[in-house]
Amino acid sequence: MEEVQLLSKPSPPVPAFCWEEGKPYVGKKFSSGLNARENKVVCVTDGNSFLGSHIVKELLSRGYLVRVTVQNQEDLEDLKGQMKEDDLNKLESVVVARMKDLESLCDAFTGCHAVFHTSSFVDPHGISGYSEQSAFLETEGARNVIEACGRAAYIRRCIFTSSLLACIWTSSNLDRVVDESCWSNEEFCRENKLWLALGKIRAEEIAWRRSRELKVKLVTVCPGLLIATSFPHAHKESSVPYLKGGPIMLRQGVLGLADVRKVAEAHVRVYEAMDNGACGRYICYERVIQRLDEAIQLENELNIQGLVSGGGSGISSEEIHSNLCNSKLARLLYQASQVSCNE
Repeated sequence: MEEVQLLSKPSPPVPAFCWEEGKPYVGKKFSSGLNARENKVVCVTDGNSFLGSHIVKELLSRGYLVRVTVQNQEDLEDLKGQMKEDDLNKLESVVVARMKDLESLCDAFTGCHAVFHTSSFVDPHGISGYSEQSAFLETEGARNVIEACGRAAYIRRCIFTSSLLACIWTSSNLDRVVDESCWSNEEFCRENKLWLALGKIRAEEIAWRRSRELKVKLVTVCPGLLIATSFPHAHKESSVPYLKGGPIMLRQGVLGLADVRKVAEAHVRVYEAMDNGACGRYICYERVIQRLDEAIQLENELNIQGLVSGGGSGISSEEIHSNLCNSKLARLLYQASQVSCNE
């Protein structure tokens, strides 16, 4: 990977973005020029995604040097549209690195202390959504990310975004409380065409297996349905595939919602807590949909009538008992807040 140099801010407009995969674009908006070994550069894959862009913002707000990977020119334009110019100016670099290309990932991760991997292969136009092929691509991307982390001389940690869907879909005992020890059943997901759940299960499983083999320190965060701060305003492109099987999730009390900003903060807090032994999986959600009217409100906001409520068929009008547990993450966040108060 070419060394990133600090450039003075030119008065002419920045030229059209065109660079080789694995090489940083260096210009007035995308370079800090600081040495990675001294300043702990961290990398966020697919930093233009709904969650990825919020993780980038959270890291920047905490003073980290952040490198972002995007997969193509369109992704870069998305990134520019989602971030303020001041934040773009703070980025260490932006690198083209496709999840299917191991070598470009290795180049992108050079000099980084940690990688936040957030990728989901969702059709941005909402036509095909998340398919069985998407699940395959997600798994291969996860394998390549961990492989690239293992090859990098300086990387010590990978913070991997999985999903609550990787925990809740079991073929039996659906009424049990879901915590980090729970894994969704692959065959059940395949038979019911729960492709996003299948992709998240397989991607997380391969990440754990390869991280053990390559001695990469890994933690996974398993968020519920990502929403924006003004309830519900969920991100539609990722919400539709997430809510496949929504009526069952609602009835079983496992339809958890997670504010995307809180999820981004959780990723960074977990990363920072790895110095003090944070490890394993962390279920992340803020609240659980427990009433039919809440489900209908969510559907109306997304314009996906019936996807969660099932038209009200078989759904009690009374409050549904929550069967989710996020106490592991809650303890970590509480301890982190206590440390912050004492500093």
